[in-house]
Amino acid sequence: MRKQILEINSLTKSFPSGDKVLTVLDDINFSIEKGISCAIVGPSGSGKTTLLGLCAGLDKPTSGTVRLNGKNISELDESKLSKIRNEQIGFVFQSFQLISTLTALENVMVPIELRGTPYKQVEKQAMELLTSVGLGDRVNHYPNQLSGGEQQRVGLARAFIHQPDILFADEPTGNLDGETGEQIEQLLFDLNRQQGTTLVIVSHDRELAQKCDRIIQLKNGSIVSDTLTEKQTKKAIGADIT
Repeated sequence: MRKQILEINSLTKSFPSGDKVLTVLDDINFSIEKGISCAIVGPSGSGKTTLLGLCAGLDKPTSGTVRLNGKNISELDESKLSKIRNEQIGFVFQSFQLISTLTALENVMVPIELRGTPYKQVEKQAMELLTSVGLGDRVNHYPNQLSGGEQQRVGLARAFIHQPDILFADEPTGNLDGETGEQIEQLLFDLNRQQGTTLVIVSHDRELAQKCDRIIQLKNGSIVSDTLTEKQTKKAIGADIT
């Protein structure tokens, strides 16, 4: 059995709303095995993005725990959380979130530059990743000189440069046209496979979800289904046979 990299127990997130309390997530429980890909799906307002932010340590739950590699990150202060995010977590945003004053190369370098890694070593890793996502000739371009698809490629390279244990992607193809979106999806799964990174994707796209090993469906802040896809079922059958 593979190690559980992410364990969510009795997770609840509520917000005050006037004189009432709005519960966005209600008693969420699941765990994810290291190295797999998992899609979190559901209609708008179901709590998908809120759940992703809690799993990535970008927000604190009202109650319950988030364990990453066995450590309860929901009880850590911001300085310890920042260290874990820098060492173990990657995040790809729908809106790219690139720094406008930095080139593509410099944007990708940021996560491991913060660790104090020697500049030349960081630059070499960033160049290799940008080349692997097809941007070897765009390294010195600024975000406003890149298309949406190119910006998302930079975002992918930045998310993978520190070789995270787990990568969270929030609607990674939501702002892209169909063809460009498919290219980004392929890059996500290629990098996931090459680096052994666990992949957790929030998406409205059912076709993208079916490419993952597992699908967790939310509705009104609760899990309504948690299933293996045909892809993962075939993997399991193959493992049993061998």
